[in-house]
Amino acid sequence: MTIVPVNASRHYEIHIDTGLLDRVGAELQAVCPCQSVLLVCGDIVNGLYADRVQKSLEDAGCRVVRFVYHHGEASKTPETYLRLLNTLAENGMTRSDAVVALGGGVTGDLSGFAAATYQRGVPYLQVPTTLLAAVDSSVGGKTAIDLPAGKNLAGAFYQPVKVLCDPAALDTLPEDVFTDGCAEVIKYGIIWSPALFQQLKQPIRPQVEDVIAQCVSIKRDIVQADEFDTGIRGILNFGHTIGHAIEKCSHYGISHGSAVAAGMVLMTRAAYLNGVCDQTCLEQVVGLIRQYGLPLTTDFAPDDILEAMRSDKKRSGSSISLILPEAIGKCRIEKMSVEAMKAFVRPALEDQTWM
Repeated sequence: MTIVPVNASRHYEIHIDTGLLDRVGAELQAVCPCQSVLLVCGDIVNGLYADRVQKSLEDAGCRVVRFVYHHGEASKTPETYLRLLNTLAENGMTRSDAVVALGGGVTGDLSGFAAATYQRGVPYLQVPTTLLAAVDSSVGGKTAIDLPAGKNLAGAFYQPVKVLCDPAALDTLPEDVFTDGCAEVIKYGIIWSPALFQQLKQPIRPQVEDVIAQCVSIKRDIVQADEFDTGIRGILNFGHTIGHAIEKCSHYGISHGSAVAAGMVLMTRAAYLNGVCDQTCLEQVVGLIRQYGLPLTTDFAPDDILEAMRSDKKRSGSSISLILPEAIGKCRIEKMSVEAMKAFVRPALEDQTWM
């Protein structure tokens, strides 16, 4: 078993090991003794793993209430969040009970935000079942829901009590969902680790446990340096400003990983056109993302993308922060006015024939 400790506002550990799905109850009770648990999952994961996890929790002495929602970003709404809170209240959950998030990024975001706000905070455990959640969203304490104006606009920083990642859960992922998570893995190579970037030229599945451990270790280091996202943690948003805009324009019909992949390419192209990185960096980013069959561009009009970018949560007053690659393994955060951002990004959005 690989254990990655995180020393944030709450100390916790990320455990990576085959078979953890059957040990969730014991692992939870070891760090957070509780009588009742709200087990949150989407409808697909409910049919795959929820019974196993519920049995593990019950065997550990927990009363289990299950909350199942329709999977997908379209459910990460205030309505679903309020239903989740009401389920906690109606079942008499207290601050000595716990929430278990079993699933992908949407499940973790919803569960974490509910846990952060119900009775001003109850413990929650992350059990990611997608590659994207395993390497990114389950770690670091960002929880959120979407609003009509944009993605992740209501949320809280709230760390889990533990993260349990069972790589065997990824075996049931459809190939397109697994590939979607590869976008976030590639991101870590671009922003932080040339060695990981090089390693990703070989297929991820045969080395998935090692790749997950590398990614969460990188994110751990960044979160420990800047837990509340006031500085260096911003580099984790590479590709996300354009990516979130693509998601919004598609009414969340385009998956997060696909949108971020296109966002990384387009932002690297913008960096190249503005002299921030060289052509070699651009070609390396495009080449690896193309190798994984992820999107390199978007069909949405530049004006629509730029307008959606204005509501990004990285905007502060009349300025917005862009994460720009200088070379593989090195990014910088550049704050500029919204108008300057539009001028910076527009050429990359308007001329996509070069790919």
